Amino acid sequence: MNDPDADRPLNVVFMGTAELACGSLRQLANAEGIDVSAVITQPDRPSGRKLKLQPSPVKALALGMELPILQPKRARDEAFVAELKELDPDLIVVAAYGQILPRAILDLPPNGCLNVHASLLPKYRGASPIQAAILNDDPESGVTIMRMDEGLDTGDIVSMEATPILPEDDAQVLHDRLARIGGELLLRTIPGYVTGDIVPRPQPVEGVSHVGKIAKSDGAVDWTKPARSIWCQVRAFTPWPGAFVYRGKDEGRKILKIWKVTEEDESGRPGEILEAGKDGIVVACGERALRIEILQPEGKRRMSSQEFLTGHELTVGELISS
Repeated sequence: MNDPDADRPLNVVFMGTAELACGSLRQLANAEGIDVSAVITQPDRPSGRKLKLQPSPVKALALGMELPILQPKRARDEAFVAELKELDPDLIVVAAYGQILPRAILDLPPNGCLNVHASLLPKYRGASPIQAAILNDDPESGVTIMRMDEGLDTGDIVSMEATPILPEDDAQVLHDRLARIGGELLLRTIPGYVTGDIVPRPQPVEGVSHVGKIAKSDGAVDWTKPARSIWCQVRAFTPWPGAFVYRGKDEGRKILKIWKVTEEDESGRPGEILEAGKDGIVVACGERALRIEILQPEGKRRMSSQEFLTGHELTVGELISS
């Protein structure tokens, strides 16, 4: 590691795109002894019904902080790498950037590139570690600060912090907590890392797993699964893509999203409505049952089961399709 001159701040370039990265950028930008010389984020993307170009969450934050911003289409473009070299960073910090960095960037700063990853590596390398931890009913998740190499989340571990996954946690709640933990851990890690007091260690060879991007179809509920598995699915896919079932047939088929459920010690045919009243809608699963507390008809707002039943008829014994 290279310890920069004591009388000048550490020159850090930050690379990030998604909301998860904002916690780290805030910490860096407000830290004494650190100068964020540039924020690198992906180009604005069309969003919404009118497909209007929208900045990434990181760009929006950087604009508010009046930080210099670069938005290359591809991180490996020679012109961008040359521009990055001109910034002469001591360290590059990467969080939820969305592109694999080439060796030319990894080797550019004397202290290399640190990545803030939302899992306890080597578990859940890849794009959706937060959702995977909840979906698999893990007791804990966490953040790993890793010195990047050319692999996908395969670099040496610099520091790590775990946090329990609580029953009330969904992916959004856990995301926000990990974003905060990641920023705080990053700030505690950098001083010892650049002086060499913290020595990166290789990731264990045991326990490696990979997770890909989430598809909208992943939210489809299969009532033949155990109630606890579906409970985890609902929490893992909140807010996107949401757990959902269908009501109706053919052209009249509508999506019904399920936002909050609790387990019940009842049984019946998978997908069978066991109760439909003021205390909620109980649906049988492959094992036990789930009480639906909050749901959302297609094209409408989220509502309680009681509100839903005032305008939609459900009968005990009816089957809700997967």
